[in-house]
Amino acid sequence: MKRINILGSTGSIGTQTLEIVRDNPDLKVMALSAGSNIEKLEAQIREFKPVLAAVWSEENASALRTKVADLPVRIVSGMDGLIEIAEMEEYDVLVTAIVGMIGIRPTIAAIKNHKNIALANKETLVTAGHIIMPLAKEMNVSILPVDSEHSAIFQSLQGNPGNRLEKILLTASGGPFRGKKREELAGMTVEDALKHPNWSMGKKITIDSSTLVNKGLEVMEAKWLFNCDLDKIQVVVQPQSIIHSMVQYVDGGIMAQLGMPDMKLPIQYALFYPDRRPMDTKRVDFFKLGQITFEEPDIEVFEGLKLAYTAAKGGGSLPTVFNAANEKAVAMFLDRRISFLEIYDIIRACMENHKIIQSPNVDEILSSEREAYDFIASKWGV
Repeated sequence: MKRINILGSTGSIGTQTLEIVRDNPDLKVMALSAGSNIEKLEAQIREFKPVLAAVWSEENASALRTKVADLPVRIVSGMDGLIEIAEMEEYDVLVTAIVGMIGIRPTIAAIKNHKNIALANKETLVTAGHIIMPLAKEMNVSILPVDSEHSAIFQSLQGNPGNRLEKILLTASGGPFRGKKREELAGMTVEDALKHPNWSMGKKITIDSSTLVNKGLEVMEAKWLFNCDLDKIQVVVQPQSIIHSMVQYVDGGIMAQLGMPDMKLPIQYALFYPDRRPMDTKRVDFFKLGQITFEEPDIEVFEGLKLAYTAAKGGGSLPTVFNAANEKAVAMFLDRRISFLEIYDIIRACMENHKIIQSPNVDEILSSEREAYDFIASKWGV
């Protein structure tokens, strides 16, 4: 029996993780957390019967306690609640499917508690990779990537020493606006940006895909996960989303992981690594597919990737500012307060305004986040 805790159980990754639990009776859910969707969380509690659950606000926690008063589950709230889930003794793997830098402290707490991490929270490594990866090594904890691209890289590295890696080929679908020019992007609406051609994801990550910010975050994450220099990470647009990423070795050989675009595969691989379990999903039919094509990303039009490389090379607290500015800008775009291209303007302005802190601690990381939010409020009035 493998026991798991899930941070962000009501989101896209969290709900798909629970689908895998349904299909594998030797998985047991010990704890769940959600932001504010207590109706969905209540249903999950009733089905999976965790001993502990958390929501962000104490008000929602109180309401949830009333809803599940007939069940033997304890309800907690806030950051303290998330950390309590991370510090539980009676579980094996923490699935971090929570969105945002809110995931940093619970992840650190779980690692210190010698728990393996199934990582779906990009922000944790983007902003605190210099803290997380050395700590995981010290505690002999595995960081198992759940993101499709990073799982593909991880799978392609199996059986090969890391020092033989020459280049990571990080694939991207190109998003819903692939091939468009800057003047076309100016008029793109929220509805346009949410029409991803291949993947079914949450709203925030779908917008990030349309700007290529998501791919920039993945570049920064790959740097830490695979201890790889930025100049050895190349983004390749692969519109069919069949090749999920590749690794090129020093002899010129390339290993790739292919499959249908389905997040359940990387989730299940992380939960059962190094085992592979049967999964009832669509298979690639190469005869119907016909071809797999490749393109170079247009980083002048889709500035998200270009700004990400600038942030990664600047290092220190600059990736935090990049991430925080994007989070706020995407929220503003989804609320229809700014245009699509203003997402880039906000990220760039925040980065230019920031004085980099080298090797920031967690408090300094969170302070840099607040600084970005305050700067946006002063310039954009939100």
